[in-house]
Amino acid sequence: MAAHELLTTDELGLLRRGLLEWAGPARCSDELAFGMGFNGMQDMIDQCRRLRAALGDGTPLAAADWARILLATEIVFVSDLAGSGVEWSTTTGFSDASTIRTLRAVQRKLAGAVGPYYGKRASGPLASS
Repeated sequence: MAAHELLTTDELGLLRRGLLEWAGPARCSDELAFGMGFNGMQDMIDQCRRLRAALGDGTPLAAADWARILLATEIVFVSDLAGSGVEWSTTTGFSDASTIRTLRAVQRKLAGAVGPYYGKRASGPLASS
């Protein structure tokens, strides 16, 4: 399903910004990127660009891509070691309180799509960038 059919404008904005953080203040290792379902750090950055564009233009996404988007956003928001962490509100302009409310709404809406990946690595074909 296309992103705009599942999520509100605010929810899409949060996910798109979360993906953008990986190309900015966040610090990802190859191992963490692999654990999130990417083929390494550079692949994650490349895929985040593709996924941000897909969220913006309504391109339908595979369940594995939804799982990657959700996990990447969760980690970049919360982790101070690898993500934006305590600087999230400074770098994104989103308060922690509004982010957690929006993120919880996204988690509920995507539960069916990402369900097969609970506790597992999001695997599946990655489109080239």
